[in-house]
Amino acid sequence: MALVRAAPGTSSDSNTHWGYRYDVFLSFRGEDTRRTFTDHLYTALNNAGFLTFRDDDELERGEDIKPGLQKAIRQSRTSVVVFSKDYASSRWCLDELVMILERKRTTSDHVVLPVFYDVDPSHARKQTGSIGKAFARHEKNQSPNKVRGWREALAELADLAGMVLSNQADGYESKFITKIVKVIGDKLLRTPLAVESNLIGIQSRVKHINLWLQDGSTDVGIVVVHGMSGIGKTTIAKYVYNSNFTSFEGSSFVENIRETASQPNGLVQIQMQLLYDILKGKEEKVHNVSEGIIKIVRAISSRRVLFVLDDVDHKEQLDAVLLMKDRFYPGSKIIITTRRERLLKAHQVTKVHGVETLDYDESLELLSWHAFGQDHPPEGYMEYSKKLVRHTGGLPLALQVLGSSLLGESMGVWESTLEKLEVIPNGEIMNKLRISYDSLQDDHDQKLFLHIACFLIGRHKKYIVRILDGCDFYTTVGIQNLIDRCLVKVDKDNKVNMHDLIRDMGREIVRLESEEPEKRSRLWRRKDSFQVLREKTGTQTIQGLVLDMHWHPANSPINTNETVFETNAFERMHKLQLLHLGCVRLEGCYANFPTGLRWLCWPEFPLDSIPIDVPLECLIVLEMQYSSLTQVYKGTKFLPSLKILDVSHSHGLSQTMDFSYCPNLEELILVDCKSLLDVHESIGNLERLVYLNMEDCKNLRMLPNMCMLKSLETLNLSGCSNLDEMMKKMESVKVLETDGILSELWPGTSSSILTYLPCSLVKLNLSRCNLSDNAFATELSNLSSLRDLYLDDNPISSLPVFIKGLRRLNGLSLSRCKRLESLVGLPKIGWLTVRGCISLKTITYQANELRALTYLGENHNGEIRNVIEWEYYHKLEPIGRVDVEMMKLFSLHNLEMRKRFGLQNFKHVDWIWSPVQGLHQQGIYSTYFAGNEVPGRFSYKSTKSSISFIVPFLASHKIRGLNIFATYANEERWSYTSSPFMRIEVSNKSKGMTWVYGPRLYGVPRERGDDVTWLSHWTLDNETIILECGDEVVVSVMTKRPDKFIRVKEFGVELVQEHQDKMSTQHNTTPDPNDPFVIGGDLSPPENVSGKYEFCWFSEAEMKNVDFRRPKWLNTLIMDSDKEEEQRNDLDHKIAAASARGNNCHLGGWRGLVTAAIFLLTLTQIVRPSISQKKKRQ
Repeated sequence: MALVRAAPGTSSDSNTHWGYRYDVFLSFRGEDTRRTFTDHLYTALNNAGFLTFRDDDELERGEDIKPGLQKAIRQSRTSVVVFSKDYASSRWCLDELVMILERKRTTSDHVVLPVFYDVDPSHARKQTGSIGKAFARHEKNQSPNKVRGWREALAELADLAGMVLSNQADGYESKFITKIVKVIGDKLLRTPLAVESNLIGIQSRVKHINLWLQDGSTDVGIVVVHGMSGIGKTTIAKYVYNSNFTSFEGSSFVENIRETASQPNGLVQIQMQLLYDILKGKEEKVHNVSEGIIKIVRAISSRRVLFVLDDVDHKEQLDAVLLMKDRFYPGSKIIITTRRERLLKAHQVTKVHGVETLDYDESLELLSWHAFGQDHPPEGYMEYSKKLVRHTGGLPLALQVLGSSLLGESMGVWESTLEKLEVIPNGEIMNKLRISYDSLQDDHDQKLFLHIACFLIGRHKKYIVRILDGCDFYTTVGIQNLIDRCLVKVDKDNKVNMHDLIRDMGREIVRLESEEPEKRSRLWRRKDSFQVLREKTGTQTIQGLVLDMHWHPANSPINTNETVFETNAFERMHKLQLLHLGCVRLEGCYANFPTGLRWLCWPEFPLDSIPIDVPLECLIVLEMQYSSLTQVYKGTKFLPSLKILDVSHSHGLSQTMDFSYCPNLEELILVDCKSLLDVHESIGNLERLVYLNMEDCKNLRMLPNMCMLKSLETLNLSGCSNLDEMMKKMESVKVLETDGILSELWPGTSSSILTYLPCSLVKLNLSRCNLSDNAFATELSNLSSLRDLYLDDNPISSLPVFIKGLRRLNGLSLSRCKRLESLVGLPKIGWLTVRGCISLKTITYQANELRALTYLGENHNGEIRNVIEWEYYHKLEPIGRVDVEMMKLFSLHNLEMRKRFGLQNFKHVDWIWSPVQGLHQQGIYSTYFAGNEVPGRFSYKSTKSSISFIVPFLASHKIRGLNIFATYANEERWSYTSSPFMRIEVSNKSKGMTWVYGPRLYGVPRERGDDVTWLSHWTLDNETIILECGDEVVVSVMTKRPDKFIRVKEFGVELVQEHQDKMSTQHNTTPDPNDPFVIGGDLSPPENVSGKYEFCWFSEAEMKNVDFRRPKWLNTLIMDSDKEEEQRNDLDHKIAAASARGNNCHLGGWRGLVTAAIFLLTLTQIVRPSISQKKKRQ
């Protein structure tokens, strides 16, 4: 597998155990245990054969940790931290601990084992007791940053799986030491795998697998990691294995199973490796697969194991290991990497993880490391690098191979390489990708793949099935087999696509069939097709041919307007089935034209009718868009196999053919045939016709009787503005498009046509039909199957009553209904679009309906700026009308008298200069006002990008919410083309939950340098415990790139509490019980991934396309000297330290926090004015 890798030369010597000098590094407090417990442990480890490093220097080490100790930590496979009573009192021990954990974070194979000797792990986690006292002493003589780093390291250590003397071996030290040595032995016997460090894009790709491996479940789980060759499946599997294998009692990574299984006795070899790994080096002889299964069952039934089975391509390979899945010990996990998504049936798999290609930035960085040895291209190479990135399509293997091949090469070589790749793909990459092609079970699927790769990429699946079924393929099952091997994908629109390099691999297979183009089975390259037709060298080998003269090179000496080929150039192509001719002119007799054509695509057909002698009896699809046709045929032509006829945009076409000669027609497409006056009445006899599209046939006057079209499902008459009459009911129609025609048929009486609507409709478009409120007096609740309704550009003022009764309605579009004022009583729907509804002010839902709105519509050009209330989503009102309790909550007074400021919508610039407003949005309240005076009291403040704190004990209080503020200013003049916005993230690390809030409206500073303060209140559910004592919480403020428009100066957080009998000074807020978005309530609608909830006005797709970052200027404190910066750091640290001391989880600790807060508030008033004065002098 390709590495999603990083810089050459950054690979650590820890990638293999041969690079280590020590097995164990001992970290301990010498005064506590040097001559007792640690000495006995050191002796036991050495006697067991483990080379152990112990610092024997008992002298004072000076201010910094010795370089020798740093090196010893780097060269050790494991670190054992003997945490004794006074360990935290030693700054040298804490420095060691920081370095050990840094080593663990940067190297996934470094094992850290905490040993708690006469210390309760909870004291280390909460930093109480003697540990808390030790940190209190450190705070007096160490910098805040130093102490903060120690605290974080200690908290991280306490969360690792460790060993506690008081809980094991009945407190006997000798037995305890024996157990430690055994644990170390188990961990060292299982060595990590070689994986490059600093892998590009790895964290986002392993996150969910790691969460699954660490979920603590007792279920036996299987995850399938699938993807095309070279996408990095093996690298991902190795990375998660190294990160997690020490948490299991046994583990095994079996690489290259496909290759091993193909060797003699290969399955037995796989079983023997598994047994060797699980049994920690004990060799087991296995004579056959059945015996191996029995021995594996014995080994896995008594221990929790992690298996990784890499590159599996047949189920029999899995059966050799997983046939007795129910015998695995509870909590065991199996990871399978494969090119085959459907290798296991759904009920056998816990999770399926598809590996995606790298994005553009990741691709450019990876290419740069391999080609230039740095993370970006040097000057002059950027354009070449961009072209190469586009060519690779984000495939790590291709980026690695091509980048390495161009290392140190001149720009001329780069340019030549790019030109060559357009014709001949890289052989090393092709050989890797071809593995999936070669693994297809027969030549049927291989030929099917080659047809799609050469001719049919991007086409609808049904379209391909119709054509290739006619070519004697079993297309439906064949495409499924191609999907299974990651050779093709079917997107949400049911179109069949493939990666560009997979396409190139298929076409390269065809190119290698012969040096001579005419002897190949398929011709798609313009140069080859042109040569064969011009020289008339075609042979019966050719099954498909594409020639599009539109794409002829501009500098070619050939004049495409004058080039005419002769029909006899095709007469020897007896097996030709697929033919695409774009802007091609043929002359001659068609009597000897290939008779087996199934697909004829001929855009800009130059004749006024199809010659009668063209043999089309086997034709399934005929496409002649933008043709010169005035009629399809002169005379009659029997086309028994024709299923699709598309002559769209043939502006001269005045009449259709007699459809009785194509009785199996399923789709008829006549879009924009402006000269068409009528449709042949024989269309009414097409019993198989499913799709009829006559959009924009503006001169069409008569519709034939189509009541007999029993199979017709989609009818599009949009833009047919000259129809004399409308169709009668057709009970089979599911999709009806009549955009803009009803008002032009019968102005003022267009509502009468509604009586003709069939009850079978699933989708109905009545846009631009001049339908007013009165038009919907007709009872339409009989449209019980309707799923999507479009009423755009109609003069309605309120929600039509019949919509309330459409119980299956999923989507409603009301764009540009400029008179629409309210939507009251909406039913449960999946999406709603109200773009351009400039009078709309209120949106509410039916009582007790579940709100499941997932798409709110885009807000272009200020089109929904007047929506004041959208129930369950947002409500905008002047601050004076806000609930009095909310006013008290923020200590808001006289804010409505402040100067006006701008509100700006997301995605468009829409200025609303107004007094201070309050925004209720999805259970969160926000307000903005000019200035930087923050009302109320905030326990946690920061000028950096995030705030981290431990929730203190609250005695009889309950946490009912969070108050968050942010003060920001614009650095440059506000750009009308930009969309500056921010978001807040609140993460409960202890519970693994994150909430993201991006408000719909923002306060905009009027002038450059003006400050705006954003206050928000997050309501927590009364029933669900979201925050409790001891939880670690991180709050962050992020802004959209580019950073130059906005600068966040400061932000803060306050816990809002409630007494059991009355409110505290931090006021109670009671959430609306019907609001599904109150944090802790029904969180399913905004949940994006497990444990992450997004309360954002913009859609998920928009979120993915926006780069949020923690502002870099938040990491720089606003000071004018190093001394002032140290003052500010110390102040922030003391606030954090005060809160940490409240983590004792008793009432006295909370009172101490309040006292400390009062003291620090006073200190703030003394320190900050002097800082402000110095800033003004600057």
